[in-house]
Amino acid sequence: MKLNISKTARITPDNSTIYLINKENKLNDFAFSPAEKKYLKQEIDNGKKIISINSYFKWSYICVIDNIDNINKRLENIRNNASDIYNQIKLNNHKEIFISDLSTTYESIQALLEGLILSHYQFIKYFKDFSKKENQLKEIFIQSKNITANKLNSQKLILNAVYHARDLVNEPLSYLNTAKLAKKIKTLGELSGFTVENFDKEKIKSLNMTGLLAVNQGSIDEPLFSVLEWKPEDVINTKPIVLVGKGVVYDTGGLSLKPNNHMLTMKSDMSGAAVVIATMYAIAKTKLPLHIIGLIPATDNRPDGNAYVPDDIIKMQNGLSVEVVNTDAEGRLLLADALCYAKKYDPELVIDLATLTGSAANTVSNQAIVAMGNATKKEFALIKDSGYSVHERIIELPLWDEYNKMLKSDIADIKNVGGTEAGAITAGKFLEHFVDYPWIHLDIAGVAFFEKSDKYRPQGGTGIGVRLLYNYLLKKIS
Repeated sequence: MKLNISKTARITPDNSTIYLINKENKLNDFAFSPAEKKYLKQEIDNGKKIISINSYFKWSYICVIDNIDNINKRLENIRNNASDIYNQIKLNNHKEIFISDLSTTYESIQALLEGLILSHYQFIKYFKDFSKKENQLKEIFIQSKNITANKLNSQKLILNAVYHARDLVNEPLSYLNTAKLAKKIKTLGELSGFTVENFDKEKIKSLNMTGLLAVNQGSIDEPLFSVLEWKPEDVINTKPIVLVGKGVVYDTGGLSLKPNNHMLTMKSDMSGAAVVIATMYAIAKTKLPLHIIGLIPATDNRPDGNAYVPDDIIKMQNGLSVEVVNTDAEGRLLLADALCYAKKYDPELVIDLATLTGSAANTVSNQAIVAMGNATKKEFALIKDSGYSVHERIIELPLWDEYNKMLKSDIADIKNVGGTEAGAITAGKFLEHFVDYPWIHLDIAGVAFFEKSDKYRPQGGTGIGVRLLYNYLLKKIS
């Protein structure tokens, strides 16, 4: 993140400044001329939430907090308004900006910073003259009684983790194959403190990870299975929480080849892995007192001569046989191996994240994450609450026994797809066959990659899931 963020004790009259205010704040608190105060009061009375004043030698941006009872909606409005202000900051070529926080809560200044910093993200490394495209803003100075230096540092680390997730998703296969992904995981582990063990193909074979190996048959690159672990001395959980991320670094659909318009953006099919890796980075950097394990099964899915085919039957490591109906339903095969492997940890909870189904995206578009699982209502309530807090919302779908009928095979224990209806649910139902512990499945297909930007969520990889998981894990220790 090429952006320095720090606290300051003083803002001078010539500093371009963002003022975060409640509607009831008195305009006398600001160093504005009488004419400017009159204009501001008029705009605020008219319901404006963003007001800009060009004083020739500086700019002032006033962000007015909504006076609404729903705190989650209020905070999301601040994030969105901050993103709009950031667009003005870019147009006005500010190299530095000051923030005067005259709100009453930490959550308000936190939301403003999230909107600004997440809007600052760029993925421009492949442009010939990328330096000319870089955002000019380099420094943010914050004058606030509502945020401590420690909280500010933690927030910077978490948002930097979101940047890492976005970068991983945005990298093309020509750069980020499984070998490069293994190195990236190692590097982020060294930078933050979590340990990494990368299994090669022979180790994966010895573990009988037949789902991962089947999908990898069409690839010229070896598969990867990575184990990430964070276990500080002061852990408070006796059993680890395991995070599993689907790592299909590119998905052509295999021999069930996707049409070209559906294959574009399939570098993003490792978004689940990116979220888990970035979350592990944030956890280790901020030294959360939790034992967390990340599991990343990774390969690409290509239609080579040795590729697995529809009609194949795979004997999974837990003994179940799977009839392959569609090679484009490969992610669940990788995840099944990781979910089986997770049993060895006797986990408190396993959460998997995957861009698993177009059905999930069709159900909720880019507005939510689709969830299923067998975890307790209390656990689901906790993670849903985190989703509303960070505006990475979760919709829970059922895993009723009746959906098993859709996975019934005439020649094997189950099929890898259940048909055209309830696709997200039958994918979750498939995964359910490989768990015997508390488990939550998060299908992030609709939110992981945006075709066009939406406020502070950029075009390309969004990193959605990192703030959600981190907020959820914070609740586990509070």
